[in-house]
Amino acid sequence: MRRGIYLIEEVDFRPMNSRRPLEYLTWLTRYKREDQDLAEPELTRGTSIRSREIDLAGAFYAVGITGHPQFKAVTLWECHGGWDGGWRQMMDIYDGVDERLFLSDIDDLRFSAFSRPLGAVPGSPDLPAVTPAPFYLFESARVRPGAAFDYLAAVREERAPVLADHGHQCTGLYEVLFCDTEVVTLWGTTADAHLAMQRARDAALGLDDEVEADHRLLAWEKRARAFLEGPHRETLLTPFPGCRLAPVRPGRSTPE
Repeated sequence: MRRGIYLIEEVDFRPMNSRRPLEYLTWLTRYKREDQDLAEPELTRGTSIRSREIDLAGAFYAVGITGHPQFKAVTLWECHGGWDGGWRQMMDIYDGVDERLFLSDIDDLRFSAFSRPLGAVPGSPDLPAVTPAPFYLFESARVRPGAAFDYLAAVREERAPVLADHGHQCTGLYEVLFCDTEVVTLWGTTADAHLAMQRARDAALGLDDEVEADHRLLAWEKRARAFLEGPHRETLLTPFPGCRLAPVRPGRSTPE
C-alpha cells in the first residue's frame, strides 16, 4: 500500500474584491466535475492539466475572522495513484514547458498562490472514507528539522482522542514534502463543536466558570512545544459546495 500524495494550495485575491473568491471556487469546482468524464489526462488551452487522477478533494473559503488574510481560498488535491499517478501527470505538463502552461481562464483573477506537496503519514484517513463536515480546522506548523513524523505521531496518539471528544474528526495528517520542517493537519468539525472546545480551553485557563474545563487541551499545547520551532497557526475553513469534502445541504444546489 503506497502513501497518499496530495497538494494544498493557498490562494489570495487582491485588491479586496469579495466576488473573486466566489468566481474562482465556482469555476474550479465546475471544471473538475467535467474532468470525471475524461478517459485520459490532457493538457488543454486555458485550464492546464485535465485529469480524473488529479482530484479536487477540498475547495474551501477561509474564515477570515480566525486569522486568514481576507479574502482567501484553500484547495486540497488528491493525486490518485500517488507518485506514479496524479503526481506524474502534474509533472508531465512541465516537460518541454509547453506554451499552454502560460494561458488560463482565470488569469488576473488570483493575486498569488502558494502550493505545497503533502505526503500522508501512518494514521492519516483515506479521504474518500471521510464524512464531510461544515467546517475544517486547518493547522500549518513549523517543526524542528526532522521532527515532522514524530510530531504527527504524537498528534495521532495523543491529540486526536482529545479533539474527537470535542467533535473534531481527523481528516488528514501530512508531512510537507521536499522540506523537513513543516506539517499540515486537517480536522472536520461543526460550529457548535468549535465553540464548545474554545470555551473548554478558556475554562482550563480560569477564564470561564460556566462550562467544564478540559485541561488536556492545555497539556497538548505544552507537549507540542517539544516538536515546534517557528510559526504555528490553526484557522478555520468552510468547504465550497461541489467539492468532495463539502456536505450536501438540503435545498441548496451545487454552483454551476
